[in-house]
Amino acid sequence: MPLVRLENIQKSFEMKKSFFSKSKQVEVLSAITLQIQPGETLGLVGESGCGKSTLGKLMIRLIEPTSGRIFFKGQDVSHLSSRLLRPLRKQMQMIFQAPGASLNPHMNVEALMCEPLNIHQPEASIEEKKEKISHLLSLCGLRSEILSRYPHQCSGGQKQRICIARALAVHPEFLVCDEPVSALDVSIQAQIINLMRSLQDTLGLTYLFISHNLRLVQYFSTRVVVMYLGRIVEQASVQQLYQNPRHPYTRALFAAMPSLSQRKKYLPLGEPASIFDLPSGCHFHPRCPMAQSRCQVEAPLLRKDSSGSEVACHYA
Repeated sequence: MPLVRLENIQKSFEMKKSFFSKSKQVEVLSAITLQIQPGETLGLVGESGCGKSTLGKLMIRLIEPTSGRIFFKGQDVSHLSSRLLRPLRKQMQMIFQAPGASLNPHMNVEALMCEPLNIHQPEASIEEKKEKISHLLSLCGLRSEILSRYPHQCSGGQKQRICIARALAVHPEFLVCDEPVSALDVSIQAQIINLMRSLQDTLGLTYLFISHNLRLVQYFSTRVVVMYLGRIVEQASVQQLYQNPRHPYTRALFAAMPSLSQRKKYLPLGEPASIFDLPSGCHFHPRCPMAQSRCQVEAPLLRKDSSGSEVACHYA
């Protein structure tokens, strides 16, 4: 049974194109259906503004879907009240992109680590909480002397390790990792990714890993979903996707990366469309070198092929 399953998720926000324009409903996610198996790492890639972070927050109900259903461990959590959702919060946590912005600058590390325990385990004694905090910090490669420090006294790598340890304090099963290493130096990125892999093996964690870095996604993920303007255009195992990308947009992403440059003819034409004025049919057709008249009027469905990959393209 999948740990997380989304069925036909759609999300719209009321937004303004400019200060003087009228607000309108803008669709940022459309017909999203996917599942995440226990113990796997699902990589989520796509250009900025394609809806990756929105999808990650929606999975753990930090924001509400406009329509569709969200299942966690087989339970429909789409419309649970805050009271009924609270016990599940312990099992679903998030690691954000900027570790400094995730930590209250007026609280030291000990207070920051105690906060989730005070909320979800108020019955635990002070000694039990301190013992647990010490164990979590050690698990994340931090020494106990960091407890008295404030966030501004910690390095970027230390802050992200604190955020990871804090997320693990309530024993989650599922972690949404939204660009967790993009704000860090390359050498520190490798350390954090290796830490997360080690924690996954030790604690049996399941990850949604959102990233722009295709090399990191290849190294860290089990399966990859590619998004473009709020739609899934391709999903496949890491091996299948990187050896044989099927969708023209996926090929364009790889062609834009020097180390993955395989087919320069797949570089997309022009800039992505605005979410305020999405193209008809296939959203990618104005930039696609393979586009034909059918693409302008008919949105392709996500279909599974003989290899097990799923591609939303008429001519893949």
